[in-house]
Amino acid sequence: MMVGYVAQCAVRGITLEKLEIETHGEIDLRGFLGIDPAVPAGYDNLSYVVRIKGNGTRQQFAEVHDAVMATSPNFHNVSRPVDLKPTLVVE
Repeated sequence: MMVGYVAQCAVRGITLEKLEIETHGEIDLRGFLGIDPAVPAGYDNLSYVVRIKGNGTRQQFAEVHDAVMATSPNFHNVSRPVDLKPTLVVE
């Protein structure tokens, strides 16, 4: 998503001074460590805060944010169910 913010700002001629994405979530390590099969191995929900600063206006940054949410593969993959087709190759 960071790349998306940088790219969207660049195409709009916005110079960035600061860009941070801070994520928050609670995970029960019993699932991750395989201690309790009833506990999910991941997050039930995640929240994040984007901190952005540069020579853009509040409106321009809001447009950048909307564009990133609409075009980011990572946002898409985390915010929706995605079919996974894992393959294990042991060599």
